[in-house]
This record gives sequence, structure tokens and C-alpha cells, in this order.
Amino acid sequence: MPEDKATELKKAAAQFAADQVQDGMKVGLGTGSTAYHLVEALGRRVAAGLRIIGVPTSERTRTQAAGLGIPLADLGQHPQLDLTIDGADEVATGSLNLLKGLGGALLREKIVAAASSKLIIIVDESKIVDHLGSKSVVPVEVVPFGWQSAAGRIEKLGATPVLRKTPAGEPYVTDGSHYILDCAFGPIPDAEKLDQQLNSIVGLVEHGMFLGMTSLVIIGKAGGIETLRP
Repeated sequence: MPEDKATELKKAAAQFAADQVQDGMKVGLGTGSTAYHLVEALGRRVAAGLRIIGVPTSERTRTQAAGLGIPLADLGQHPQLDLTIDGADEVATGSLNLLKGLGGALLREKIVAAASSKLIIIVDESKIVDHLGSKSVVPVEVVPFGWQSAAGRIEKLGATPVLRKTPAGEPYVTDGSHYILDCAFGPIPDAEKLDQQLNSIVGLVEHGMFLGMTSLVIIGKAGGIETLRP
């Protein structure tokens, strides 16, 4: 899909999602290229009088939202949110399980999503897959100390883990001061089993599979908006 067309579809999905936000809500603000358009749309609504409190999932989103005048807080102040709106790298049909983390914020994104009554996901149609891992790697956040050991254990599960690096060739460091391993599993037949296997690895902080968390998927398609529910 041409980049300008994908951007157009992301913007349409983001605007549709922003229109679901009601006055007085506490809203988790996602991270990534699609979530960027969501925050922009919410900024316009706040400027027009919408009253919300946003909880950003990354420092990048915090900076963007603050610049738009969106009132911000954290989970210490508001441990329960009405909803979170975020993007995804893959959405599996049927289950609506997600792969997230190519934007580097998977840990905070999952913490905020888990604190929300609803998780709304906005994507363009290219992100819909039959099985997680069909197009994307599984990002895995790990403690820097001994990350090679965690990578070795992940490799035994059938993946090819690669340490994410910056354009300068240094290890990419998350907002939580961790590293990310991008793990190519290929199509994952049993995401729940892999979830358990990954969670048993010492030194692994979190992974990018979001299972059973999605309330609504908003898909920007060439023919208009489509919505999916579990």
C-alpha cells in the first residue's frame, strides 16, 4: 500500500476513534504512527471544549499531547481509565489478539491498556492477519544485564531474536531503560502457549502480544471505516 494512502486510512480511523471519546473521560493515549493521528484529533477536540485527562504511554506521546494542550496525568493519579486508544502492528482476525511494540513502547502500552475498562485499536487494513507473527516480529523487552541469556532462551522457542539498535548502531533503549529483542517467529499457531513460554524467561520484562485485551478494532479501509468486536 502506498505510504500516502496508508496515512490517509490511519487518519480516518484515528478521527473515528477520537469521536468516541466523551466529556470527562480518562483516556490512555497510545504510541506510534497511527496513535499520533489520534492524539492530533483529540487535541482539536480539546481545543474546541472537550474535557478529558490523558495518560500517555510514552514520553514521545506525552510531549505531543502536552503541546496540543491536552491535560495529562499518570496512573498514580488515575489508576483506572475509561479507555485507551492505540494502534497495533498486527490484529488477528477472530480473536482480535494484537502484536504491538514496533514503536518501542510496548511495556507502558500494556500497563495502560490493562488499567483501562476498554481498549480501542485503530489500524489501516494492512494490519489485519490470520495469525500473529504473519508479517511482524514479536518485540520483547528485556533487562540489559544478561540480555544474551534471554535471547538464547527465546531462540530455543523457535525465533530469531535480533537486538534492536538505533540508526547510530547503539542498542535501542526504551523509556523504562530496557532493550528490545525483535523476534521473528513466523505465523504463531498458539499465541497463548507462546505467551506462557515467554513469561517464564528470567530477564524478560514484557512482550508485544496483547491477548484478550481488545474491546474494539477500528479499521481504516479504502471503502470506509469497518469495526470489529471480539
